[in-house]
Amino acid sequence: LDVATSCVVQGLTAHYLTSSAHADLIKEGEWCLIHGVGGGTCQWAAQMAKLRGFKVIGTCSKGKADIGESLGCDELIVLDEVPGTSYEDYESVDIVSRVMEVTDGKGCKAVIDGIGKSTVDISIGSLAHRGIFISFGNASGAVPAFPVLRLIGKSAYVTRPKLLDYTVDRAELVSRADEIFGWLKDGKLNVSVDCAFPLEEAAEGHLYLEAGKSKGKVLYKID
Repeated sequence: LDVATSCVVQGLTAHYLTSSAHADLIKEGEWCLIHGVGGGTCQWAAQMAKLRGFKVIGTCSKGKADIGESLGCDELIVLDEVPGTSYEDYESVDIVSRVMEVTDGKGCKAVIDGIGKSTVDISIGSLAHRGIFISFGNASGAVPAFPVLRLIGKSAYVTRPKLLDYTVDRAELVSRADEIFGWLKDGKLNVSVDCAFPLEEAAEGHLYLEAGKSKGKVLYKID
């Protein structure tokens, strides 16, 4: 039941990010950068990207390196943590340089970014020619406005999708859910349920999430 519950938002979100939001601008065998693979949604996304044949570079904090290492990423960039928090310090490693080194200077055809403000420059800088920046979350704050001319250097694309636009009818919802549950049944996806808070401790659960401590799905129990 806990795994099925986790599928509803995180699983479906990861599915559309890796199957549709990139608008087929990334092909099998090409590189995809996914930020925050030690957390919830992007644990799913890293595994699904591999199932689709993409080569994956993941980022995560040192405190979540054990999770990141379990996902099958082709390259894992492990970052220091912001002092006093569990959040990744995205200035602790030159991620763009590392991405270019790993990809032989080509960059990534798709970047899946749920971090937001702290990673927008990294994400755009890591793109390949005609790559797509998929900005789907704001964990560090909203992505600030930037001039579209900034994308001209690589003729790059950017999208800011949401789940509701990728489950527009029952047929699309069922199609995505069927593939996810099929992978789970075949043992191709590993779902990390971090912990479950009693509903009366919902406030503590939110603080846990806000502190960046989760290593998977955080659930609430209704007795």
